[in-house]
Amino acid sequence: MSRIGESATRALSRNETKNISTMTILDAIPSSILMIDRDLRVISANRHFLESAKRTRNNTVGCDLGKVFPPVIVKNMAFESRIQSVFKENRVTRGERMVYRAPGIPLRIYYYRIIPFAQGRQVESVMLFLEDVTEQVRLSEEVRRVERHLASVVESASDIVLSMDVSGRIFTWNRAAEKISGYTSEEVRGRFFSEFCADEHGCEVVRALSGSRSGKKALMNEWDLVTTEGVSIPVSWVCSPMYDDFAQTVGIVAVGRNLAERRKLEMQLLQSQKLAALGVMAGGIAHEIRTPLAVCSSAAQFLMEDGLSPDFQKDCAEKIHVGIKRASVIIEDLLKFARPSKKSHMQQMNIVSTIDEALELVTHQARIQQIEIVKSAGEDSLIISGISGLIQQVFMNLFMNAINAMPDGGTLAVSLERVKNEILVYIADTGQGIAKENLDKIFDPFYTTSPVGKGTGLGLSVCYSIVKQHFGSIEVDSQIGEGTTLCVRLPLLF
Repeated sequence: MSRIGESATRALSRNETKNISTMTILDAIPSSILMIDRDLRVISANRHFLESAKRTRNNTVGCDLGKVFPPVIVKNMAFESRIQSVFKENRVTRGERMVYRAPGIPLRIYYYRIIPFAQGRQVESVMLFLEDVTEQVRLSEEVRRVERHLASVVESASDIVLSMDVSGRIFTWNRAAEKISGYTSEEVRGRFFSEFCADEHGCEVVRALSGSRSGKKALMNEWDLVTTEGVSIPVSWVCSPMYDDFAQTVGIVAVGRNLAERRKLEMQLLQSQKLAALGVMAGGIAHEIRTPLAVCSSAAQFLMEDGLSPDFQKDCAEKIHVGIKRASVIIEDLLKFARPSKKSHMQQMNIVSTIDEALELVTHQARIQQIEIVKSAGEDSLIISGISGLIQQVFMNLFMNAINAMPDGGTLAVSLERVKNEILVYIADTGQGIAKENLDKIFDPFYTTSPVGKGTGLGLSVCYSIVKQHFGSIEVDSQIGEGTTLCVRLPLLF
């Protein structure tokens, strides 16, 4: 063989090797690629296209474009004119969307481009590059659907929903916020949230948002929102930090509920409760005072008659005196309940000593009724701020109630427990107990389970009022047949 023949053979071998190498690269690309000549025939197709279209290389390479793709696709996508334009202008087309369904496979969505391959100025062939974006489009549509749904939820909410960046500048402002405040989303966007809160809450809002930026959990508070008309509306806010994929705080979401209507309803409810309580109190006062007044009236009528014996006159006068004294006690208890002593009279006092004094006063009565008193206190001195006489009155009433609940004897247990900055005084008896349905009534004025004439029903009400005046509370637990336990909570000074 001549040298020229050998050179030609080596060149041909290099070209074949180059073509084989090029096809190997194209087959490795996870996108569909077709090479098309000027006659709109397929001269090459990579593996991804053949597998996606379920075609073989033999029935694809050398075929017209209209036989490789369905005619309707070729016509609607204007493949022929686009490819001819690329051959003519030697310019890459912009990306276009194509919907393609091959026999036996689900619908697929592609973005395609046509790329010219030229030697010099002459375009020899073009590459049809198809990228399968079916899943991306589906996910994108799903994301848009979710975004539209979330936006609809936020806009349809009756509560204020707004979002802010980490500095507290408003980013979104829903329709409820516009309706309540009078400000449109365009007017508030980019402005600080604290600008729309009442002046007295401004600094507190800034501190709270600063805490949210540092990644703290959601906070709840009440800040007044100032409308365009300058009216302050009470709003209950819940502020929560927003996080990115790296758990970094990127913003704050605030949800506010208008409390104006609720406050109005609460005031109406409170007013109706006051009227109901006033009706109960009026009925109780009338019932309690009518009895001694009736006795006094009857005795006075007898005294107006002539010829009464001195002993009978004395008996009538005694009944009048007892009746007036009874009415005076009722009125005094009522005044204590309605107008407890002023806070300015409070002073430091040892509650342990006060309880000991109250127990000494009831010890005789407890001994008569065969009641054992058991007292336990972890400390000898527990200091509170209070009015000694009133606190002693509270425990006297509670001890006597416990004693009266055990007519056949039993045990009165008194224990003191320090819990953080509070003193808890437990008063437990082994009496008959209180029915569950009556537990909520025992602190109501004139509610009593004692026989007629044995109590006014104001004792526990007065105790409750005094304890409240001392910033404390009274809790009750009772079981029928097992007894009752009262817990008096009072704040400690130290």
